[in-house]
Amino acid sequence: MTDRESPLRMIGEASSFLEMQEHVSLVAPLSKPVLIVGERGTGKELVATRLHHLSSRWERDFLKLNCAALSESLLEAQLFGHEAGAFTGAAKMRRGLFERADEGTLFLDELANTSMAVQEKILRVIEYGEFERLGGAGTLRVDVRLIAATNEDLPALARRGKFRDDLLDRLAFDVITLPPLRERAEDIPILAQHFAVGMVKEMGGEFFAGFNRKVQAAMLSYPWPGNVRELKNVVERAVYQHGDKPIKELVFDPFASPWRPASAAPDGGGNGKAADAIRSEAPDLAQLEQIDFRGHMQDYERQLLRRALQQNQFNQRKTAEFLKLSYDQLRGYMRKYDLTAQ
Repeated sequence: MTDRESPLRMIGEASSFLEMQEHVSLVAPLSKPVLIVGERGTGKELVATRLHHLSSRWERDFLKLNCAALSESLLEAQLFGHEAGAFTGAAKMRRGLFERADEGTLFLDELANTSMAVQEKILRVIEYGEFERLGGAGTLRVDVRLIAATNEDLPALARRGKFRDDLLDRLAFDVITLPPLRERAEDIPILAQHFAVGMVKEMGGEFFAGFNRKVQAAMLSYPWPGNVRELKNVVERAVYQHGDKPIKELVFDPFASPWRPASAAPDGGGNGKAADAIRSEAPDLAQLEQIDFRGHMQDYERQLLRRALQQNQFNQRKTAEFLKLSYDQLRGYMRKYDLTAQ
C-alpha cells in the first residue's frame, strides 16, 4: 500500500462491499459530483475520503462539513464565507469552505438537512462555479468537486418538495449506495478481529485472546442498526472489559440497566424493553451446527417490525421514529415483508 493510499483502507470481502469499492474506484478520477447514500455508521466519510485520494485532486485540500450540525445562517457562513460587518459579530472577512476548497474536494455530510435557500446556492456553485460571500457584492469563481452524503431518501424528499429536484439531478451524476453491515455477514468476523487487535494495541497489550463461540454467534445474529461504527464500539468495549482474556460476552446496549431513568426514552423506556423482548426470542446459535443466516435475519426483521407496529398502535410515523428509520425506509421494509395491509 502506498502513502497515497494509506488513509483509504476499508476492510471487507463481501461481494456487495467489493462491488461498492469498484464503483468508487471507477468514478473517483472524475471531477463530477457524487452522492453517497447509506445508513448511519456504514462509512460514508471513508468513501468520500477514498474518492478524493484516488482523484487527480489528491494533493489539494479535502474539506468536510456536517450540515446537520449548524443552523441555516451559520451553515451559509461556513460554506460561502462572509465580509466584515455582514452580520453581528462578523468583525473581519472570512473565506468559506467552497473558497478554501478551490481545486480540491468538499464533502458535505447530512445534505438532506439543508434549507431550500442553501440548496439553491449550492446548485449555483455546482453548475457555474460561482457564489458570493455573505454581505459581499463581488462574484467569486471556484473549481471544487462536491461529494455529498445522506442517510435519507432524497428522491422521496424531492417529491414532497423538501429537496430541490434540480440539485438532486446534478448530485445524481453518480450515486454510491453503501451496503449495511447486516448484508455483509462474512465481513463481521473480519472487522471485529481488526477492531479488537487495534484496541489491544491502544491499551498497550501484546496479543488479542479471541472471541469464544457464543460471542461469535451473537455477533452474527445481531442486526447492527449502527453498522460498522456500532460494531467497533461493541468490540472495543468488550476488549477493555475483558483485558487479556478471551471475549466471553458482548454488551450491545451500554445504556441497559435496571436503574436506567424512565425518562431516557419518550415511551418511558419501552423501546429498550421491546428490543430486549424480541432479542430474547432469538435462538442460541452457539448450540447450532448450521443456520440459514439470511432467512434468520429476515424472520428477525419481520418480527421486529410487527412488534414495533403493535407497540405504536400501527402509527407508521411513530413506528419509524421508534425504530430510528425514516418514514420511507419503514415503508420499504413493510413492502419487503408484505406488512403494508396491517
